[in-house]
Amino acid sequence: MADINSLNVQKTGLAATRSESEQGNQAVKQSSSGSQTIVVKLGTSVLTGGTLQLDRAHMVELVRQCALLRRQGHKVIIVTSGAIAAGREHLGYPELPKTMASKQLLAAVGQSRLIQEWESLFGIYGLHVGQMLLTRADLDDRERYLNARDMIVALLDNGIIPVVNENDAVATTEIKVGDNDNLSALVGILASADKLLLLTDQPGLFTADPRNNPDAELIREVHTIDETLRKLAGGSVGGLGTGGMATKLQAADVARRAGIEVIIAAGSRTDVIADLVKGESVGTRFLPLESPLESRKRWILAGPPPAGDIVIDDGAVAAVQQRGSSLLSKGITRVSGEFERGEVARIFSSKGELLARGISRYSSADLAKIAGKHSQDIHKVLGYEYGPVAVHRDDLVVI
Repeated sequence: MADINSLNVQKTGLAATRSESEQGNQAVKQSSSGSQTIVVKLGTSVLTGGTLQLDRAHMVELVRQCALLRRQGHKVIIVTSGAIAAGREHLGYPELPKTMASKQLLAAVGQSRLIQEWESLFGIYGLHVGQMLLTRADLDDRERYLNARDMIVALLDNGIIPVVNENDAVATTEIKVGDNDNLSALVGILASADKLLLLTDQPGLFTADPRNNPDAELIREVHTIDETLRKLAGGSVGGLGTGGMATKLQAADVARRAGIEVIIAAGSRTDVIADLVKGESVGTRFLPLESPLESRKRWILAGPPPAGDIVIDDGAVAAVQQRGSSLLSKGITRVSGEFERGEVARIFSSKGELLARGISRYSSADLAKIAGKHSQDIHKVLGYEYGPVAVHRDDLVVI
C-alpha cells in the first residue's frame, strides 16, 4: 500500500469553494496559541448511539465539553445532524412513503425538536444557541453568502453558539449541500475556523475497512489526498445518516484548502472534543495546506479582475501603506465603476498611483454615499451598516 503521507494532492473542482474561503471574514480568527474557532460536526450515529432515537445522555456530555471550551476562551459552532431522526421519534416512527416529501415532513417536525434539545442542554451551562438553517443556494449566491458569514460572526461575537443544519424541510436536490460533513466544511470557511472536528461512529480513517479486516490500522495523520486515499473511505456503518467516510474525506479536502485543520474521530470517545482541541493524538488528523490569510490574499491578487476603483486621500494612504490599517470610509474621496459588496476593487492615491487591491465591504453605490464620512455615521447615511471599515486589512493587499 502507498505511503499515506506521500500521496499526491488532486486539485479538482474546488475553485468556487476556494473563492468563498478567501472572501471569509478573518475577524473570528485567532492565533493557534490562544482562542480558537472550532466547528464540531455531530453525525446522526453519534447523536443516536446507533439507535432510532436521540441519546440525550450522550448529547449532554458533548455539550459539557463544548461548555468547557467556551470557558477556556474558544468559540464553538455546532453542525448537527439528526433532524429527520428527531422527527421520526417525535411522531412515533410512522410508516411513510419513501419520498422527498416524507423526508421534508420529518425534517420540518424534527428541526424544532432538535433545536429545543440543544437549547435546553446548553442552557444547563448558561449558554445561548442560535439556529442557522442553510442550503447550497445560501452559499453560492454572493450576497446571501456574505449575509450568512456576517450572521455567524455576530453570533460568535455575542457569545452565542451557532447550531447549524441543512434546511432539509425546503431543500431540493438542486440546492442541497447533500450531507452535513461538507456543510460543516463550508461553515468552517464562513467562520474562518481553526479546527473542524468530524465526529462519527468510527475512530478515524483506516488503511482498510476495519469491519472485515482485522489488520486494518488507523491512519494518524494525512498531509495529502488522492484517489488512493479516497478508495480507503467506506460507507456509513449505521445507515442512519447521509454521510459516510467518503463524504468526510471530501469535507476534509475542502476545509484544509482553506487553512482549517480537520480531525475525524469517534464521537463516543470520552472527552473526545476537549482532547482534540488540546492537540492529543486522537483519530485521523488532516493538516491544512496553508493559512487562510495567505490563500485569500493570493486570490485577491490573482483572482477575478477588479470591478471598480476607490481613490483615497493622503491620510488614508499613510494608514494603509505604512501602518497596515483597514481602509475607512473617511479616507475615500472618489469611487468609480460598479461593484457589489464582496467584490475586488483597486485602491488608488489622489495622484493616480495604484496602492492596493481589496475586497470591499460595501457596494460602489454605498461607498459613494459614505465617502468622506466617519465610520459612526455610516448607519445614519445608509440606514444600515456592514461594519465600520470599507475594506478590512485582512482583505487588502498592498501592491
